[in-house]
Amino acid sequence: MGTDLNQVVAIEVFFPDSGRLEVADTLHPEARALNGRGDSVAAEIFWSSLDTAIVTVVDSGTGATVAKAAGTGRLQARFGSLRSNPQNVFVFVRLDSASVAAGVELRDTVIVSDADSLSDSLAVKAWAGTSGAPGRPVVYTVTIYPAGDTTVTLVPKATVQTDANGIAVARLKVVRDPLPDSVVVTAAVRRPNGTDVPGSPLRFVVEFQP
Repeated sequence: MGTDLNQVVAIEVFFPDSGRLEVADTLHPEARALNGRGDSVAAEIFWSSLDTAIVTVVDSGTGATVAKAAGTGRLQARFGSLRSNPQNVFVFVRLDSASVAAGVELRDTVIVSDADSLSDSLAVKAWAGTSGAPGRPVVYTVTIYPAGDTTVTLVPKATVQTDANGIAVARLKVVRDPLPDSVVVTAAVRRPNGTDVPGSPLRFVVEFQP
């Protein structure tokens, strides 16, 4: 490297949504050139795909990239002969809808005096065509009635990944008094860009009795 600290020595790359998108979506990456002081400098940066079967750059100047197939593709930014490290783009099959998993009820009653104070499974299925979509996050949130301190918790946690069949399962557990009358659990299945898929969010009602 030369001694001129004003020259471009690195390219820093930024991907929205952590580089996660679905087939047919368009990714708009960002990049900036850094000089020897670590400052951002004006530079004309171009983009290319190293895995064109998965992601295709449709505008090398802006980096606009279309996801073509599920898998992990790589993008690279360049300024002159300087290139960034290849950056992964994670492409998922496109979700069509979300539904309550087969055999699951939208309403449950928990008898807290029983040894097991867990609710039934609050199971949700993410669909891609006629198949379940694995590895997709389902975000569960709770609303307690009457409103008050948090007296229940989600097991195993608030965000659950769908399994090999596209199903995510959470349950409610009482952790302390006061006992709520009921809890509404909302389960949201979202695309990587944060938008809900058709059928999402889904709502479960869990009632508690002493």
